[in-house]
Formats: sequence, structure tokens, C-alpha cells
Amino acid sequence: MSMNNKQRWMGGVVLLGGGVLLAALLLKGKDEIYQDQTPPPPAAHVQQNGKPAPAEETVQLQPLTVDVATEKRLLEEQRRSREKAVAEQEAKAAEFLRMQQQAEADAARKAAEEYAAANLRRKSAQESSDNIPPELNVDDKTKAQQKAEADKKLQQQKAEAEKKRAEQKRQATAEADKKATEAQKKAAEEKKQRLEEQRKADEKKAAEEKKRKLEEQRKADEKKAADEKKRKAEEAKKKAEADKARNLLENGDKQWMVQVALAANEANADAVAAKLRAKGYKVTKSPTSKGIRIMVGPAKDRETADSTRKKINSDASLGMKSAWVIDWVPLDRR
Repeated sequence: MSMNNKQRWMGGVVLLGGGVLLAALLLKGKDEIYQDQTPPPPAAHVQQNGKPAPAEETVQLQPLTVDVATEKRLLEEQRRSREKAVAEQEAKAAEFLRMQQQAEADAARKAAEEYAAANLRRKSAQESSDNIPPELNVDDKTKAQQKAEADKKLQQQKAEAEKKRAEQKRQATAEADKKATEAQKKAAEEKKQRLEEQRKADEKKAAEEKKRKLEEQRKADEKKAADEKKRKAEEAKKKAEADKARNLLENGDKQWMVQVALAANEANADAVAAKLRAKGYKVTKSPTSKGIRIMVGPAKDRETADSTRKKINSDASLGMKSAWVIDWVPLDRR
């Protein structure tokens, strides 16, 4: 028996059992309603003289109500009880019917799902458009082949999944290696940059140190030159003072002069003095009884004065070839 036939048979059994139970419940409720609606038997007749009836005519008496209102109330309560019981029976029947319908729907849905799955397997294995369920015409060999193909497909899926995981792992490893390489490269660049900055800082510091040393050396050289100049000036001053003292000891108040001309008047004397001053000579004029004496000097000694005389005599632009050396003492010292 195929799977679909089994499911149909089970659904029929469930439906039949539910129908029987529903009919029993309905019949039970109908009997209770009929019994409730049956009138009570009439009360026993009492003789007019008040004597009881004979024993053979005695019947079981029902309890009498106190009055008509109480009897109506009891009847109303019985009616409500019957209606409540009927409503409960109908609710139970409706619930059972709903459960039966739900069971049938679940069975039909499950059968449809199994049929669709079987049909899909059959289509995958045989690539056929036949609507006959594969359970009805598939032999053991075909089932084994289908199982082998399903296992093969499962193995392929597993292999593909494993390959995908391996590829993802490889990509993750490559990405990690790439990030590590980039991090190392970045660290190397940062280190190189730090070294370059350190080198520049060292060079700048060395340049500043060199500049400072050069500045110190320059200042030291300037100080040394200034000291040397001062020393030489002091030495020259001392030498000049010594020469002056020696000259005073040797020559007294004499001053060696080079007389270049004797002018008749002040104008001629000024003209000659101007020509000599233009050549850079120091000119002194001294009036005498014979005219105005024009002299160059004084010199510290006769040799210097004589050298100046030769220079003046040899200068053609001056035209003074009769200059001579004299030892001259100013009037204020005579």
C-alpha cells in the first residue's frame, strides 16, 4: 500500500469515528430533552369520603409542589438546565468537529508535502514530467541509484562548502598577511621618518654648534686682534715717546724742516702752500725780515727731512728745485 493510500485510509477512519461520536452525542442530548419534556404521571385519586383506595389500585405518588409559583420556578430551572446541557453537548460536538477538520487538514497538508518532496526527488533523478508518485513505480535499483546520486550531490555540496571555507580562510589569511605587511611597512616608514627627523635635528644641532664655535672663534680672534692692536698701539706709543725723549736728548728743541721757498708777500706764500698741501705735505709759514718762509715738516731727524727734500726737488709739477733742509726752532721756543 502506497503512502498516499495509507494517509487517505487513516483520514477516512478519523472522519468515520468522529461522525459516530457526533451522532452519539446528538442522540444522548435528544433523549435527555425528551425525558425532560415528558409530563409527570397523574396523582392517585382519593375517594370522596376520604378513605384510601384499594391496595391493588395504589400507585407511587410524585412529590407535590407547595403551590403553582414554586412549580413554575422548578420547571423554569429544569428548562434552563436542559438548555445548558444541550449547549454544552453542541459545543463539544463543534469542538470535536473542528479537531477532526484540523486533523484532516494536517493529514492532507502532510500528504501534499510528502508527495511534493517525492515528486521533486523523482524529477531530479529521472528528469521526467510524469505525475505518478515515484513510490508506485520505482524499483530497488532505481532507489539505490537515486540514493547514490543524492549522496554524491551531498558530497559535492560538502566539498563545495569545504572549498568555500578554505577559500574564505585563505582570503582571511591573505588579508591578515596584507594588513601585517602594511603595518610593518608603515612602521618602517615611521621609523625611517623618525631617523630622518633625528638626523636633521642632529645636523641642525651640529650646525648650530659649529656656528656657535665659529662665532666664539671670531669673537676670540677679534678680541685677540683688538688686544694685539692695542698692544701694538701701546708699543708704538711707548716707542714714539722713547723716540721723542731720545730726540730731545739728542737735538733739544730743534725741528728739521725743508724750506722750499721765500715769498715776498702773503699771497705768493699762500699759493705755494696750496700747491704743497695738494700733494699731501704739511706746510708751515714763518715770517722773516726778508719775506715769508714756506717750509714742509717738521721731521723727526735730518735723514727724514732730507728724504722729503729730494722728493720735492724731483717733483716736476711743483717746480721747486731749490729746497733745502734747515734745523728750525719756533719763535715761542727761542
